[in-house]
Amino acid sequence: MNISAYRKIKKKPLRPRTITFLLKDNKIVLGLKKRGFGKGYLLGIGGKVETGETIEDGARRELAEEINVTSLRLRKVGVLNFYFPHVEDESWNQEVHVFIANTWEKEPQESEEIKPEWFSIENIPYDKMWDDAHYWLPQVLQGQTIEGEFVFTKELKVEDYTIKPLD
Repeated sequence: MNISAYRKIKKKPLRPRTITFLLKDNKIVLGLKKRGFGKGYLLGIGGKVETGETIEDGARRELAEEINVTSLRLRKVGVLNFYFPHVEDESWNQEVHVFIANTWEKEPQESEEIKPEWFSIENIPYDKMWDDAHYWLPQVLQGQTIEGEFVFTKELKVEDYTIKPLD
């Protein structure tokens, strides 16, 4: 299904989510998701935005909960909409706010949900990440600010997408 066709039938608003990437010395922190949505994938650190919480406050809380890091400064680099037409109740659909952090306190630590690991930016294991990451993450890491939309198949592969720079 393409994006415009899905937008015509989508009924519920997208759920706000966050994802943050820690960057230092040409390396990036990715977390192995140990449970819940995305289990088994490497991904940025993030999750739900709680009621009454700003998007940025949600990103900071998720960093603290998932890898015990306190971010000093977050830079918003994108907004990505993810659509899963095969999920009838639309509960997987998300509006994900993407952040980069270059300064933080404490070193990333494993939690019950995430096992963080440093990777060289030149050797990011995209084959172990959600299928969408290789489309947009390189642009973000090159300093672009983007917005995008992705439609996934039942097999969790990208079926259609758009990405546009906001710079």
